[in-house]
Amino acid sequence: MLVLTLLSTLLPDLAHAWWQPDWAYRKPITIDAGPKAGAIGGDAGRTPVLLRLHTGNFSFEGVSETGADLRFVAADDKTVLNHQIEQFDPLLGIALIWIDVPSVSAAGPQQLWMYYGNAKAPASGNGQRTFDPDYTLVYHFAEGSVPARDTTAYGNHSQTAVVSVDGTVIGKGAQLGAAPLVLPSSPSLAQAAGAPFGFSAWVRPEKLGPQQVVYARRDGAGELVIGIDQGVPFVQVNGQRSNPGQPVQAGQWSHLAVKSDGKSVSLYVGGRPAASLATALPALNTPATLGADAAAGAAPNAPAAATALSPFSGAIDEVRLSKVARPDALILADAVSQGAESRLAVFGADEQQAGKSHFGFILAAMPLDAWIVVGLLGIMMALSWAIMISKGRSYGATSRANAAFMVHFREAAGAPLDQLAKSNRVPEAVKADSSLWRLYEMAVEELHRRHQMGYDLNAVSDATISAIRAAMDGVMVRESERMAKRMNWLSTTIEGAPYVGLFGTVIGIMLVFVVAAMAGAVDINSVAPGMAAALLCTAAGLGVAIPALFGYNWLASRSDSIGADMAVFVDEFATRLAEEQGEGRRVPAALHRA
Repeated sequence: MLVLTLLSTLLPDLAHAWWQPDWAYRKPITIDAGPKAGAIGGDAGRTPVLLRLHTGNFSFEGVSETGADLRFVAADDKTVLNHQIEQFDPLLGIALIWIDVPSVSAAGPQQLWMYYGNAKAPASGNGQRTFDPDYTLVYHFAEGSVPARDTTAYGNHSQTAVVSVDGTVIGKGAQLGAAPLVLPSSPSLAQAAGAPFGFSAWVRPEKLGPQQVVYARRDGAGELVIGIDQGVPFVQVNGQRSNPGQPVQAGQWSHLAVKSDGKSVSLYVGGRPAASLATALPALNTPATLGADAAAGAAPNAPAAATALSPFSGAIDEVRLSKVARPDALILADAVSQGAESRLAVFGADEQQAGKSHFGFILAAMPLDAWIVVGLLGIMMALSWAIMISKGRSYGATSRANAAFMVHFREAAGAPLDQLAKSNRVPEAVKADSSLWRLYEMAVEELHRRHQMGYDLNAVSDATISAIRAAMDGVMVRESERMAKRMNWLSTTIEGAPYVGLFGTVIGIMLVFVVAAMAGAVDINSVAPGMAAALLCTAAGLGVAIPALFGYNWLASRSDSIGADMAVFVDEFATRLAEEQGEGRRVPAALHRA
């Protein structure tokens, strides 16, 4: 049982598969879009899911400073998922990571694994594949005072610099109002007439004004404008504007999305449908703008409504353009999962890599003095176990041999007491192991020696019986000493091992505080490994002493039982000797008549 217990704590846990052995930790993540969690109400398909790591759900211990060793694996522990790091700051305890989940559905939850803890792992190069190829532009605005960087493979970076703003809905954002943010007119952003289209962004208006432009693109007579009019979002195509829908509030973040399936254009606020236009989009090949009207690209015959549009004053974050019409469930998933109150992703408890148990990390943190103490305790444990095993086998053999001898001794009742010594009825194996045989042998030798000295063995006196008993008592004392041999080592182990372990613990704690003071770092991360290693010395001392205590008590009871058998045999032999050959033995009836 002791061996099994040690194996269960020190050997690898093989019950759970592990993606790759080089990663020390993993964390389960459940993507749940059901009615009690994300509640997206349908099948969103392939979805970039935002993971917000903070000190409440992740300790940032053991992970690379840049997050380069982060890997995300599907539930099968084989399929590696694409991911993109928007922000990773272990000092502040904040991380924003986008995960390419192949399928998100309200039908049921699915589990992913986040692996970390590999100092040699290179940075993952699949960040641009996190957003599927139908995303033609994705701005996180993670960098400030530079052109907005497109994180897709198309590289549609903005043509003007971003005025960065902190504390947005997802990390950093862009401040709009002073000047428009101009997008490129690349082939990947070209909009054919009647082609599908998708737009989404988080907006926070500073104040509600008339005709504020969030996104605008003009090409000749063609026009697409997404804006907010006195707090009411709208979409405008070639001068045709959507009916008023759900309003937004000043100073609050709201999710706006627009999609066109080639037949109609729909507006979504907070992931929910708000308005629609029964028209298709025109061909648009000029640069688009964020935060102001694209008047520079307007032709002389542009719609008159363009002159009434005003810049958007506020902040914007997570701008996306698509060349497909995204499903309603995906738009809702973006709206409910990217905010601070997201319930789409649920984090589980961290797990350690198989083979790197708690004891393994404690052993790795043990200093030399602790190893010396543990080594000394290991020697004490090996000796005590060797004594307990050898003593247990010896006591067992003696008990079995004594029982066998007593069967022969009682079968010979009525015969001369030295008959067993003269015959070969007692096997040699019994003679070798039986302490009772040695007592019997000593008594018979005493009888023969007295016969050789001329004493009449047919009338043994009380003095002779007492002398034989004394000789047998002497043998019994020697047998008791033989059984007690090396038992003092067990008692020493029981009393000394805890003190040896405690000595190692005290020395270890002293060194921990000295090193912490010299390094100037007094936090739990700097002292915890050394404290655990120091306490392991006390645990090792108790682990040596407790089995020795149980073994000592068990062996002592076996020794007492054998000693009691010897004392009973001495009394039984002396009684038979007195009855059969003593001076007070029964006189035959013929002598009485004479």
